[in-house]
Amino acid sequence: MKQIEVQILQQSYLLTCPEGHESRLLDAVERVDTAMTRIRDGGKVRARERIAVLAALNLAFEIADREAADLAAGAAASRATPAVGAKTHEQESLLPDGDNQRLQTLVERLDQALGDDGRLL
Repeated sequence: MKQIEVQILQQSYLLTCPEGHESRLLDAVERVDTAMTRIRDGGKVRARERIAVLAALNLAFEIADREAADLAAGAAASRATPAVGAKTHEQESLLPDGDNQRLQTLVERLDQALGDDGRLL
C-alpha cells in the first residue's frame, strides 16, 4: 500500500491506495475537489460537511446516469447481435471494479422477474 497526500477543498488528506492505482486515486481526488469547489463557489453553501454531501450526491447521480446509459447501450447492442459471446477485455474495462458483478446480479434478477419468455441474454 502506498500513501499519498492530496488536497481537497484546500485541506490536506493522507490517503492509502494499492500500488499501481495512484493515478486512479488522483483522478478521483480531482473529481471530488472539482465538485466540492463548484458547490462552494456557487455561494449558497459554506459548511464543508454540507458541501461534501452535496458533491457526493452529485457524483453518485452522474454515475447512476452513466450506468443507465451503459445498460441501455448494452441492451441495444445485444438486440443487434444475434449470438451472445464471451465479453472481451475491452468491454469489461468500461465498467469500474466491482460493477461487473453488480451488473450480472441485476441481469439475473431481471431474468427471474421476466421468466423464461423474456430473458435478457
